[in-house]
Amino acid sequence: MSRVVKWLAVALAIAGLAYGATQIVGKRKAQQQIAEQAATRAEPVVELVATDMVQVQSRDLTQRLPVSGTLKAVNSAFIKARVAGELQDLNLREGDLVKAGQVVARVDATDAQARLRQVRQQAEAAKAQVDMAQRTLDNNTTLVEKGFISKFALDSSSSSLSAAQANYRAALAGVDVISKQLEDTVLRAPITGQIAQRLAQNGERIGVDGRVLELIDISQLELEASLAVTDSAMVRLGQVAELQIEGTPTPVRAKVVRINPTVVAGSRSVLAYLALTPTPGLRQGLFAQGTLAVGASSSLALPVSAVRNDRPRPYVQIVRDNRVVHQPVDLGDQGEFDGQWMVAVKGLAQDTPVIAGSVGRLREGTAVKLAAKAL
Repeated sequence: MSRVVKWLAVALAIAGLAYGATQIVGKRKAQQQIAEQAATRAEPVVELVATDMVQVQSRDLTQRLPVSGTLKAVNSAFIKARVAGELQDLNLREGDLVKAGQVVARVDATDAQARLRQVRQQAEAAKAQVDMAQRTLDNNTTLVEKGFISKFALDSSSSSLSAAQANYRAALAGVDVISKQLEDTVLRAPITGQIAQRLAQNGERIGVDGRVLELIDISQLELEASLAVTDSAMVRLGQVAELQIEGTPTPVRAKVVRINPTVVAGSRSVLAYLALTPTPGLRQGLFAQGTLAVGASSSLALPVSAVRNDRPRPYVQIVRDNRVVHQPVDLGDQGEFDGQWMVAVKGLAQDTPVIAGSVGRLREGTAVKLAAKAL
């Protein structure tokens, strides 16, 4: 009897322990479920709409190179004095229109006129010496034929005539020199254009090569763009640029017409010259900036804003199993498509939905909810 009681007591104890263990496990499971439910309720869920997503698509990207610089007139000139003297008859001022060949000013020609009269008289004297030497030679030739003088006298007369003729030609050359100086006292416009600067005043004594006026033709303007050596290799004649010029509301087209064959020593840059489409209101010296179309390529691409670069390797944010995943990508050429700046990407399939850059950075693993139209 006592043995049966013992076994019964042991069985009851084991049953009590099992029941206690079952209660403990049940409580722990209940607590875990409550914690999971609380965590689920506390986890934020980001809802994305159609405008928050972009797709990887094959695009024909127009590759563009940024260009900038100041506008310059293709034709411009400084009108300079060719002779020294007092400046006269300068009546033009900034903005005045002039035509090629028009007289714009004069230099006092009193000295040049006096020197011209002097050399002309010297030429007349030299001509008289030539006439006298010629008559002497003719007379001596007759006398030699008649035997009245020697052949030596005839040779001397011939030499005198040659010397007189040389002096006469030198005098005529002097007349030409002074005539040119007199002509140079009249300053004429070399091109048709407008006065940009008036650099001297009437009555002022000006030296040789002294600047009087700056003349520019703004009907033909060009942009002088400074390019890096590596970028200049992509530039070709005839390529077209879209430029935004200060003070001009609409973009202006320009075409590459010249490329400098040398590299600028100080900046190690290459100068390219872009001729602008004639546009009213443009002026020399205005600043312009824009992009030059240098090529095109077709590849899978995304908007540049959708690619994040806050890690050593670029990545995009995609949605997988309703969670944000940071997907690394390899980037290719950048270009323009339909007015939007895009970049070629590798590592993503066609039509892969990607979170747009306007959404901002989301922590990897963030729960998201896609609206029906965003799927």
